[in-house]
Amino acid sequence: MPRVSEAAFFTEAAKKGVTEAVQDVESRTAAEVVVVVHRTSGAWREVDLAAGAVVAFAVLLLVLFHPRPIPVAVMPLDVALAFVAGAVLCAYLGPLKRALLPRRRVDAVVRASARAAFVDQGISRTRGRTGVLVYVSTFERRVDVVADVGVDAGALDGPTRALAAAVAHPRLDAFLDALRTLGPALAPSLPRAADDVNELPDAPVVS
Repeated sequence: MPRVSEAAFFTEAAKKGVTEAVQDVESRTAAEVVVVVHRTSGAWREVDLAAGAVVAFAVLLLVLFHPRPIPVAVMPLDVALAFVAGAVLCAYLGPLKRALLPRRRVDAVVRASARAAFVDQGISRTRGRTGVLVYVSTFERRVDVVADVGVDAGALDGPTRALAAAVAHPRLDAFLDALRTLGPALAPSLPRAADDVNELPDAPVVS
């Protein structure tokens, strides 16, 4: 299955696909699923600044130890320009910046953003406390699944791994397939009742 750009998760086709997948899940289980897709969970300016500092230090070493003497007066300007160039390059080259992200920090930021989205979207307000948030952070290529107290968290392990694998590449079709697996995973512990009411929106929240 071919990879797609992160922008594919924000297209109308993606929104339609997510909505249909959520409806399929909720036709099988009493769980209420909400998908939130954010372009990024953090600005990561510290990564840009660190990249600029590394480039500036490399240029400083170059001008200090270059075989041909370089006037001392131009050294500060050379180093300053190198810092700006490195920071700007990192800021605008997504793959480079993503490669420099500190993994533990990314996990913590995405996790915190997911829990904030859980509160912001009112997912804890369902009648049976059966809300499930699927939080996607496309730049970081991370997924975090947050379940309310009425949901068996252990049943989400398999779907969570599949969702994470689909976003890590990223692959939109694989993501939609993984999203649908929430239905059979949750149905045994949360079967859909005859009087089930749709309490949360099926369409994804994107920003």
